[in-house]
Amino acid sequence: MAAFDTTRPSTGLSTGRISSLFASLFAAVTAWNDARITRNSLSKLTARELADIGLTYGDIDEVAIRVSR
Repeated sequence: MAAFDTTRPSTGLSTGRISSLFASLFAAVTAWNDARITRNSLSKLTARELADIGLTYGDIDEVAIRVSR
C-alpha cells in the first residue's frame, strides 16, 4: 500500500498577508482621495471665505493632509 503526504509548508504570501496588503492599499487610496477632495473644495473658496474659517491659501495643503489621516 502506497501513501503520500499532501501537506506542504506555506511559502510566499499567505491569504492573511494578501488581504492585509489590499486593505492597506485601499486605505492609502481612500486617504489620498479624501485629501484631494478637501484640497479642491478649499481651493475654490475666496480669501475672505478662508479667513472666516481661520485659514489662508497656504494652510490648504496642511489641512488636506490632516483630514486624510
